[in-house]
Amino acid sequence: MTTITRALATAAFLLAAGTPIHAQSPQHAATQFLPIKNEPAPKLFVDQPLPRPLITRGVAIIPYRAENFRILPIFGASATDVSPRAGHLHVSIDDLPWRWADAGGTGAIVLTGLPPGEHKVLIEIATPEHEVLGGKVVKFTVPAIDSAR
Repeated sequence: MTTITRALATAAFLLAAGTPIHAQSPQHAATQFLPIKNEPAPKLFVDQPLPRPLITRGVAIIPYRAENFRILPIFGASATDVSPRAGHLHVSIDDLPWRWADAGGTGAIVLTGLPPGEHKVLIEIATPEHEVLGGKVVKFTVPAIDSAR
């Protein structure tokens, strides 16, 4: 049998058998391709900075993840109707009056150039219209790094 004949025979068998060729779960997990009714509340999980980069280079790499919420670069009123729910993060440092939005969804906030000492980072989950839905605070110490190393 040629390769093409085998492929056609296999396809015909699967179609005739009516066997679904996609994964199924007993709870029908959410998908990004269909709207979700009554979405559960979003949750934000934030860890302490990774110890090695903080101790050796003074770089704070703060891992995060969101549940029931996608971090995407979408903004404005029309983006609030996106389902599954999406938005961005607001990040502020040491209670300063300014902050920035992170819409990259990289799974980590990276901070460099912080002076040695205690620091506090507030990471908030926000809608496309900047309504804050919740947040987490991370406190850590940047050590004095000997640049002669």
